Amino acid sequence: MNKEYRVFFGFKKEPFPNDLPVQDILSTTGVEGVKRRFDYCVKLGGVSVVTGDVGSGKSTALRYSAEKLHPSEYKVFYIIASSGSMIELYRQIAESLGLVKNSVSRAIMISMIKNEIKELVLGKKLNTILIIDEASLLRMEVFAELHTLVQFKKDSESWLPVILAGQPTLVDKLQYRTSSPIASRIIARSHLEGLNMQGMKEYLVHHLNLAGIDRNLFSDQATTAIHQGSGGLLRKANHLARGSLIAAAAEKSMSVSAEHVRVASSEVF
Repeated sequence: MNKEYRVFFGFKKEPFPNDLPVQDILSTTGVEGVKRRFDYCVKLGGVSVVTGDVGSGKSTALRYSAEKLHPSEYKVFYIIASSGSMIELYRQIAESLGLVKNSVSRAIMISMIKNEIKELVLGKKLNTILIIDEASLLRMEVFAELHTLVQFKKDSESWLPVILAGQPTLVDKLQYRTSSPIASRIIARSHLEGLNMQGMKEYLVHHLNLAGIDRNLFSDQATTAIHQGSGGLLRKANHLARGSLIAAAAEKSMSVSAEHVRVASSEVF
């Protein structure tokens, strides 16, 4: 089916993919806002928070920000959080650092991680950054201890900027008294909203162009339907756009209508 609709419209590659190269990511106001705060956090060695609903483009904006950094100067460590214990988070971080040793001791794990960060910063002259995606899943006990990761030389050095990204409930968790040690280190906050109608039109056209189509295949009514059906959220917009193209091709229609979007919406949540 995918091949058939691609041939019908003349796509050179799959439209609306999940794995866009950084240079192809649409530079929206939201994405640039995340990048500015990302850069500010990295420069000062603080903690930054990025929130947004599921599918709003948080991970994409973080990848856009991180991959703009020069690899000879920066080392970015990216982990996806879980609802596990603090020791499990330490193990995730240790694995991302390439540490093969493991321990059931929090003290030993944090010492290993800090020693590796120190070696990277002082020995290899690299700027280190830790991104914790899906941070809204973290337990409250983890937030209470998270600040220990960024304390170096009795808190006089800021060698490990941390970016916390997650759903809006992340902010709620950071407002608890037990989270105050890490919350007090937050110096920048970004929140990604869904695209507005004009933004959605630009987004759809942008992806069509990337796939080799130089005309807008979506009628105004279809664009409205995708915007309303997705709430402006990128992941669902991708599903609706791709599904409606398949529906249009099945009817041999060179233009996507609101009805095609309705058909696509019956296949997604």
